[in-house]
Amino acid sequence: MSQCESGNLFATMLTAAQIAELRAAVGPDGLITGESQLQTYECDGLTNFRVLPGAVVLPRTAEQVQAAVRVCARHKIPFVSRGAGTGLSGGALPAAAGVVISLARMNRILEVNIPDRYVVVEPGVINAHVTQRVAPSGYFYAPDPSSQSVCTIGGNVAENSGGAHCLKYGFTVTHTLALDVVLPNGDLVTFGSPALDAPGYDLAGVFVGSEGTLGVTTKITLRIVKRPEVVQTLLAAFASPQAAGQTVSDIIAAGMLPSAMEIMDTLAIEAAEAAVHAHYPMCGGLLLVELDGPAIDVATLMHETRALCEKNGATEIRVAQSEHERMLVWKGRKAAFAAMGRISPNYIVQDGVIPRTALPEVLTEIDRMAAAVNLRVANVFHAGDGNLHPLVLYDHAIAGQEEIAIDLSYRILHLCVDKGGSITGEHGVGKEKQQALGYMFSEPDLATMQLIRCAFDPDSIANPDKVFPRARLCADRPGPYAPHPLETAGVAEIF
Repeated sequence: MSQCESGNLFATMLTAAQIAELRAAVGPDGLITGESQLQTYECDGLTNFRVLPGAVVLPRTAEQVQAAVRVCARHKIPFVSRGAGTGLSGGALPAAAGVVISLARMNRILEVNIPDRYVVVEPGVINAHVTQRVAPSGYFYAPDPSSQSVCTIGGNVAENSGGAHCLKYGFTVTHTLALDVVLPNGDLVTFGSPALDAPGYDLAGVFVGSEGTLGVTTKITLRIVKRPEVVQTLLAAFASPQAAGQTVSDIIAAGMLPSAMEIMDTLAIEAAEAAVHAHYPMCGGLLLVELDGPAIDVATLMHETRALCEKNGATEIRVAQSEHERMLVWKGRKAAFAAMGRISPNYIVQDGVIPRTALPEVLTEIDRMAAAVNLRVANVFHAGDGNLHPLVLYDHAIAGQEEIAIDLSYRILHLCVDKGGSITGEHGVGKEKQQALGYMFSEPDLATMQLIRCAFDPDSIANPDKVFPRARLCADRPGPYAPHPLETAGVAEIF
């Protein structure tokens, strides 16, 4: 099978017999083959890349997932599992003429165990629905990506999603106790256990964040957390995001651990206000700090946080006075990405990580880089853990501007790596950042990762041509670092 024009490793069209096998695996109402319907699945939230799949299956059970994957394994058909399609790195981009396994119908909460503090769900369960289910018992599910009202747990597992509150509570991997996984050969296995510190290799930890390259999850056991006694949210307005960033460093240096710290610059505030009217103060840099815990602790920490904000020149400090006000604050922050369409016809959402102490320096450099090419960059980020989300604004109608914007977005990722950070904090590598992964890791690093991938998927059919910088197959590799012929066939490098 040859490399097709889209960059996928597989281009052979599905045969009528293979379509019939897929139909038998999931039933006649679980198969989509019509071109107009397939277009729904040709991309995820990153719409710059589009590939039409050969078929989409919509299983309702783990057994149906197994049956569909076994058809793919038997015929060496590439497959990509998909949740709600809200990903921003092209991770759910189909393989050309391959199969998309949509898990949208597997959306049941199977078990709620309050005494042992876990919930068992299918991969199609929406993130926010987990908290809604356990809230009456005084618990919540901590990972809260901005798309949590629509994104699914299976997708969160694939990308190791975080969110505003990952600073204190951790990412999806911190809250994933066990997984049922259909391997690329069709075997159904269980990784992890509801019990803490299960023996053996941490295969659940390996699987979370693997972006669909190691198999398809069909059941997830999630850890839930007791809701704190008090939750308070502070807004502080600064003249610049650099001043807000310095305040973040000072808060951490003082030994405090807020549940969340977010920064938005002027452009982000303007867009969010136009979209949801969160009543943010207009300023150069807006800092959101959320504190939770026992009432007496929160009162003390809030006093210290106010003092540090004042020390760094905050022009306005405001604390949400009700749950309604607090939720409105977060509604504005979570709407920021989508709201950018109100101030720019086109934009690129990037995702990089830097050390917290580098925040002021990196923000200044991003401003300089943007000004040098006459573009604007809106900054929205999880300041507590250094996870930047620079949004490069441009106009596709202006000849050449999109290419300049793309180049700027990648140079920002390079800057993050140069400052000791990473090319992604939560969006994943997917299709968009494959070449940037090669900037961050050496060839031996990448080859070691590939050994893990090949152990799970020796035929390279699970979400192929994703994550790694160049086309890689497992077959016929004489050694762990020996390149496959496709890797030396002149595949163009972006960087």
